[in-house]
Amino acid sequence: MLRLLRHGAAGLETVTPADGWRPAEDVFWIDLLKPTRAEELAVEAAVSLEMPTREEMAEIEPSSRLYQANGATFMTATLLSRRDEEHRSEAPVTFVLTKGLLITIRYDELRAFDLFAERAQGQGIATGTAALFSLLDAAVERLADLLETTGLDVDGVSSAIFRRPKGAQFEALLTELARAQSLTSKTRNSLVSLSRMFSFAALAHEIAEDAECRAHLRTLQRDGQSLTEHAGFQSSHIAFLLDAALGLINIEQNGIIKFFSVAAVILMPPTLVASVYGMNFHHMPELAWPFGYPMALSMMAISAILPILWFKRRGWF
Repeated sequence: MLRLLRHGAAGLETVTPADGWRPAEDVFWIDLLKPTRAEELAVEAAVSLEMPTREEMAEIEPSSRLYQANGATFMTATLLSRRDEEHRSEAPVTFVLTKGLLITIRYDELRAFDLFAERAQGQGIATGTAALFSLLDAAVERLADLLETTGLDVDGVSSAIFRRPKGAQFEALLTELARAQSLTSKTRNSLVSLSRMFSFAALAHEIAEDAECRAHLRTLQRDGQSLTEHAGFQSSHIAFLLDAALGLINIEQNGIIKFFSVAAVILMPPTLVASVYGMNFHHMPELAWPFGYPMALSMMAISAILPILWFKRRGWF
């Protein structure tokens, strides 16, 4: 899908390019969303640039993600998209800044782009550079919201771990922590890729020659750095909670094993007495004794009570 945003237009326009297609003079943003090969070729011919393929966008080496060619600046960052209601995936997005025009290439729906399209007219955006910064602002804002939401979820899990009733199950809590850790890790990866992009964007002559753009870029860099540090702290907090949950599980398991160990020791002496007097030998001294049965029961009771008293005195039971 090829969409355009023109200065003064009410919203995005969807275009089906024909042979010899060229964007109008007032177009400042071209958005290629899941583009067909024909749409890619039409844009390449219109701006005289070769656009990166989906495979090239997925590469992780900086030389494939951040480069300049034919007077244009190519920058690829990793953002987060929602594939379903519960899971988010990493989605590479390429930003091409050339001659006051911004071209974006992506293969996933991204909320940040929708937010930018809604705000663009109200903000009076009319150039590709301004569109780039507004898009980056929206992307950083979305990542900050994700970190905030995940942090609230982690706080809830933390309270549930340390205030849970004895014997409650840990499966749901561990699953929630694993989900939070995965999302935090992906958010941090996205922030790191954006930070690299911010550093490289300073080389674009449209930004380097504009003091206001340089100041805006420094603000984005500070925001990205602070959010990256926050994501690292949140990841450490989640790791601590995982260790704490596993420690509590081990404590409960040790308590169960301890209970059965004590029970086995308590029952061992009565079992020995019952085994001795349960043997079927003909000549047993107590076999014909009237008080033999009460004596055996008393010995079993005493042999069970003595270990209980000993364990309580030692604080083991």
